[in-house]
Amino acid sequence: MHRARWAFSSARRRHSFAPMDELGYHDALAMLDWQIELGADEAILDAPVDRFALEDQPRQAAASVPAAAPASTPTAQPSVPQPVAVDAAEVARAAASAATDLASLRAAIEAFAYCPLRETAKQLVFADGNPSARVMIVGEAPGREEDLQGKPFVGRAGQLLDRMLAAIGMDRRAEDPAHAVYITNMLPWRPPQNRDPTPEELAMLGPFIRRHIELADPDILVLMGNWACQGMMGTRGITRLRGGWVEVMGRPAIPMFHPAYLLRKPHDKAKAWQDLLSLQARLRSIP
Repeated sequence: MHRARWAFSSARRRHSFAPMDELGYHDALAMLDWQIELGADEAILDAPVDRFALEDQPRQAAASVPAAAPASTPTAQPSVPQPVAVDAAEVARAAASAATDLASLRAAIEAFAYCPLRETAKQLVFADGNPSARVMIVGEAPGREEDLQGKPFVGRAGQLLDRMLAAIGMDRRAEDPAHAVYITNMLPWRPPQNRDPTPEELAMLGPFIRRHIELADPDILVLMGNWACQGMMGTRGITRLRGGWVEVMGRPAIPMFHPAYLLRKPHDKAKAWQDLLSLQARLRSIP
């Protein structure tokens, strides 16, 4: 209200309205109320504007504006190349196929930039044991100790695995291929918080583990745990699968309980012992 009264009094002086004492207080207030009803309840400029002086300005401004130039034909904008989606599994297949030995396969995995796990893991966990061994164990994924040491099965589960193998005369450190084992995992990098591998990770990194098996060329595969079975057999349910012989990549394979599972469920160690004896018998039957 105060700003509107100021606007009215200023306009009154600019346009030669009668002085306040001649117009009368009540008449002036009525005119101010009328302006407020019309919406003029706020001054929008710092100083009043002489609207009569502005009437001729639009005509003068229009006369001074040059004629508009004819519209030019719009030029074609250069096309921006769209990013091409990368099939990480296909890149992995090409890199794995190009590897001619275990050293070049390890280098190909280290150079593979499409798996986010490499950004959270401390280092690559490739393999351990004797590459010439008749038995190759495929686990699931590295854990904390494996991530720290860069070797598979070196934590509590790995220590239990070593005792299990020793019970049938096998050792990852053995030089004789008949008594040695070679160990790796489906995933070469540790998942955060030791979570399970995802189907996308298994599909992406699957070509590397298959090439790993081809290059090591063991007589027998041991698939330890649900995710090793999922990655190599396309199914899981280790309590149902364990102990049953299947064929994987043209060679006999036996699913077995993961040692980490046996640490949680020690009453199933008897079943694991049965599977170890079955492995030992199968080795003896293969020349």
